Amino acid sequence: MAGRVFAPLSSGSRGDHVARALRSAIADGSLAPGQRLLETNLANELGTSNGPVREALRQLEAEGLVVSSPYRGAVVAEVSQEEIEQVLVPIRLLIERFAFQVAMPLLDEQDVAELRRLVGVMRSAADANDPDQLAEADLQFHELVIRRSGQNHCLQLWRVIQPRVRAYFRRDAPAHQDHYEVADQHHHLLDALTAGDPDALVTAVEQHVHRHLGKDASQHPTRQTRKAASSDRQQS
Repeated sequence: MAGRVFAPLSSGSRGDHVARALRSAIADGSLAPGQRLLETNLANELGTSNGPVREALRQLEAEGLVVSSPYRGAVVAEVSQEEIEQVLVPIRLLIERFAFQVAMPLLDEQDVAELRRLVGVMRSAADANDPDQLAEADLQFHELVIRRSGQNHCLQLWRVIQPRVRAYFRRDAPAHQDHYEVADQHHHLLDALTAGDPDALVTAVEQHVHRHLGKDASQHPTRQTRKAASSDRQQS
């Protein structure tokens, strides 16, 4: 492995600390898709033994960030556009359409204040051109709302896909011509959460999730357009 990808771990760090370091390196592209992850090399780079590295690689494989094969060993998994469009985005929409509607009447002043703070963190990250902090605040915003819905199955599903979502957030960060647009999108989403209109909220969620594909949200059917299409079919 050429060059140092990450700083050595602090004394006493174990598998979860190694996993965190590797997860960050994968998300920011320091460890590229397809790159082999050799236990001994990683242990030397991180200043630890092979055991915690082996444990971390198993954890990252369970999260979908690493794949293993008999001949190549562990390699960094690809995050393809097909996976984003056909798997991650549909799953996000299923979770967030439902969880955001359930959470809407349950959010209290403290929750709203925290969501506003996270939008502020996104603006600060844009100021600093810090895609890692931007992605982290983005994920925290969505997890807070899903958690406040009280729907544990939604939260469990979100946490399963979250590492892959983080990877595509980080992968696509350079595609944002204006880094402030992420904060602007979440400001709009927060407005929809506090407006009390479930249909408008679902539309805002759908538009928000599809914007992460770098596409015009008008290309995707929202609840309102689906209702209109259904009405037209019934009348014809």
